[in-house]
Amino acid sequence: MSAVLSLVVCVLVCFAFAGLGGWATASSVGTWYQTLRKPSWNPPDWLFGPVWTLLYLSMAVALWLVLRRAPWPACRTAVMLFAGQLALNAAWSWLFFGLRRPDLAAIEVVGLWLAIAATLLAFRPHSPVAAGLMVPYLAWVSFATVLNITIWRLNLGVAL
Repeated sequence: MSAVLSLVVCVLVCFAFAGLGGWATASSVGTWYQTLRKPSWNPPDWLFGPVWTLLYLSMAVALWLVLRRAPWPACRTAVMLFAGQLALNAAWSWLFFGLRRPDLAAIEVVGLWLAIAATLLAFRPHSPVAAGLMVPYLAWVSFATVLNITIWRLNLGVAL
């Protein structure tokens, strides 16, 4: 039963951070974001919710696997890196949507990408499956980084 409870806690923690980011996003996604110039390859708005839901779920399972397979002193660095990337993920939403600053978000997302990559590498010795669960997240944030930078560039000189 403790395995199920710890999985539930991991899911709740991840989705709490998703909620923080979502709160910032909600204030601008239907208004300001719609006015931005976007590339032709920008995904449709309806795709972001399901993708992020699956990514947060896979992050939670990855964290749970690491916590189950390694004693705390051994996995402390990996878990701290995970917490850092989770905080950076929420911060990106606040920068891009909350403050409406794609420029600052473009800088921050590079740090987020590095934190995810470091987390993935730190998870690998404890659980290759956990590291593998972080790969789609890293891939999506790679895409999001290019999209963020492109949106910023397309809207240079436009009052944001």
